[in-house]
Amino acid sequence: MAVGDMVVGLDLGTTKVCVVIAEVTAGDGRRVIGVGHTPSDGLRRGVVVDVQKTVQAISKAIHEAELMAGVNVRSVCTGITGEHINSLDSLGAIGVGGGIQEITVADRDRVIDAARAVAIPFDREVLHVMPQGFSVDDRRGIRDPVGMFGVRLETKVHIVTAAVTSVRNICKSVQRADIEVSDVVLESLASSRAVLGEEEREMGVCVVDVGGGTTDIAVFDQGSVRQTAVIGLGGQNVTSDIAICLRTGWPQAELIKCQHGVVREDAVQPGDKLEIPGISGRAPTSVGRTELAAIIEARMEEVFSLVLRELHRYPRTQSLGAGVVLTGGGCLIEGAAELAEQVLKMPVRVGVPTGCFSGLEDRLMDPAFSTAMGLVLMGVEELTGSARYDDLANPRYEDVAGRMKGWIEALF
Repeated sequence: MAVGDMVVGLDLGTTKVCVVIAEVTAGDGRRVIGVGHTPSDGLRRGVVVDVQKTVQAISKAIHEAELMAGVNVRSVCTGITGEHINSLDSLGAIGVGGGIQEITVADRDRVIDAARAVAIPFDREVLHVMPQGFSVDDRRGIRDPVGMFGVRLETKVHIVTAAVTSVRNICKSVQRADIEVSDVVLESLASSRAVLGEEEREMGVCVVDVGGGTTDIAVFDQGSVRQTAVIGLGGQNVTSDIAICLRTGWPQAELIKCQHGVVREDAVQPGDKLEIPGISGRAPTSVGRTELAAIIEARMEEVFSLVLRELHRYPRTQSLGAGVVLTGGGCLIEGAAELAEQVLKMPVRVGVPTGCFSGLEDRLMDPAFSTAMGLVLMGVEELTGSARYDDLANPRYEDVAGRMKGWIEALF
């Protein structure tokens, strides 16, 4: 990849579409040159429900980023989420030639292919195959076996799959905006790349990305992805609860949440009052801020309880020494981190995409931009040859372009 080449990340969220354009600078550096974002009303819980509205939002966000950067966008790396995302672990083993042989890159690829050879329903597509470690004969815990000598090579991989129709609808929407799809990445992995440090990955950490319609989870331990999950609740559910309980419109409820929302009741003075606009010309009403906090706390506690349930599926949850990193626009409500710490019973910090890029840093130091920044970062690192091995082993870097081309040709 040459200096000046571009990578574009497209975050298709339930409440907003965000585009980030970055260019490669000298010494494999990267600089953000354009940002665009616009409200989205074409997706529900990460799934396209209105193609036309989605196309309009994509076009508007890309145009805004293009004007800022002074370039034309031809292709994007887009994120994907939704309750249709599933994951599983699989084992694979091969013999390394005859006798004791040196393990080659081809052997490593063969054992990964053996591990990913599991029965996948015809309506699902493999997004990622991520090695969790290798074993050479009786030696376990090997990160990369290439160059070692052995007879038998084994690996355990984490496979992420998605509904083919959901992926196709995303690609169709991007294509209708006159943009090609270069890559499709699970959003929790993208967010993790933007907000996590290498030490956290090694010690064990859970990334919780609270978006508008979904909450995405990714567990890392000993440097590898161990678990991924998507919960069909997010910040939009909080807004809906406020609108219903306080009998006000959706836009007003979102504004109240952002300006006055607090997650914990005990953080509000008992006498604080808010004026709630009425619906369709009805007179406004006055409610205590503690009532608003109670509504928000109940929903956010439910979200974090579901996160805890997913964490319990990982047998080494108690070994996650770095605790939880909370990110996404839904974690911006005051007190969210404190409530998460109380429910999950682990240390929690709010993760922002800092230290990844130069240019426009103040604007992008926001949890709401974690996914878009992570998509760009993964694209730049892969193309400059600085990506982690477990990313290079993912099928998205090998044949995603061919799959996307086939899907688009089938659609049109």
